[in-house]
Amino acid sequence: MSSTFDVAAIREKFPALKQKQLFFDNAGGSQILGDVVDAIVSYLTTTNVQLGASYAVGQESTRKYSQGVTAAAKYINADPDEVVIGSSTTQLLRNLSEALDFSPGDEIIVSALDHEANIAPWVALAAARSLTLKWWTLPPGTANPILTPSSLVPLLSARTRLVTCTHASNILGTIQPIAALADTVHTVPGALFQVDGVAYAPHGRLDMRALGVDFYTFSWYKVYGPHVSLLYGRRGAHEASVRSLGHFFNPSQTLEQKLGLAGSNYELTASIPVVAAYMEQVGEHIAAHEQRLQSILLDYLRSKPDAITIFGVPEADREKRVPTVSWIVKGRSSREVVEAVEKASDFAFRWGHFYSKRLLDDVLQAGEHGIIRFSMVHYNTEEEVKLFVETFDRVVFG
Repeated sequence: MSSTFDVAAIREKFPALKQKQLFFDNAGGSQILGDVVDAIVSYLTTTNVQLGASYAVGQESTRKYSQGVTAAAKYINADPDEVVIGSSTTQLLRNLSEALDFSPGDEIIVSALDHEANIAPWVALAAARSLTLKWWTLPPGTANPILTPSSLVPLLSARTRLVTCTHASNILGTIQPIAALADTVHTVPGALFQVDGVAYAPHGRLDMRALGVDFYTFSWYKVYGPHVSLLYGRRGAHEASVRSLGHFFNPSQTLEQKLGLAGSNYELTASIPVVAAYMEQVGEHIAAHEQRLQSILLDYLRSKPDAITIFGVPEADREKRVPTVSWIVKGRSSREVVEAVEKASDFAFRWGHFYSKRLLDDVLQAGEHGIIRFSMVHYNTEEEVKLFVETFDRVVFG
């Protein structure tokens, strides 16, 4: 990859971008690399057999699958026994919640800023096992809620066993201070920290050792890859706290053996090395390009303070936010606005709550049809964003 970020060359790697549609619903799922599609086809047409056999094709199938798991672990600076691939982040977190070893009276702290995938399992677990559930939230009407160590400390106690939150909200785009929060959680002996990284992962490299988390989840299909997800569990954390959900004869030494439940699709897992290699090439260039993209949109939105409310950090600082931008037009339904722009353009973007309904209802108070969300990634262009701004302004305010 050249030291100069060549967006045109990048776009050639994504077959879907040759369509007329302009994709700005990337937080819901990115487009897939053509090389990933080729890897999936290759697996299915040459090695589509059960793993673990001793015959030649069986050995090759097992090798490709193992390479996928190894590449996934290396990409996040973890070891293969610390990761499990599954069908979705929602499913993996539900599996984790079923497997954690908690006792009645233990306390769980859950962030109200999160996607429901990182809320519902813990609410259900607390109810089923007589645990104390504490909500980590901010006052209603807060437009830019940020989770801080100082807001967490009053919720901690000697009975705290788990704290959960998002790395970056799929609504706000705001990047939470995960390493500092991990240090705060770990002031309580035995407390575990689980982070939902789905909305952050498409925008930068991940380093589990640097973050200091105990568990971390994200979806490969939002990182330009196949429709599978990953759960990381720090070895010490999963060895001490996670029981196996697998068969009785399973050795249960790895996180996959404990929580996988045959949920890792073979051909999709085998394509992960392609995604990891691609992100290794482009990773250092993503932040600067994405900052330019969101600057165009946020500068426009800030120019209309009487008509538009921005949620999340209102400035285009890539250290503070990813380019998922949400807002409302005052006095207008978000659904009405999006559908009006869609009729006049080829932009793919959306309105709604995006499974973060507690955040929208209890904190942002965004209304019945939620927010307008425009989510960019590195294959989007400045010209596309400028065209959106022009179209949005003409349709909504013209």
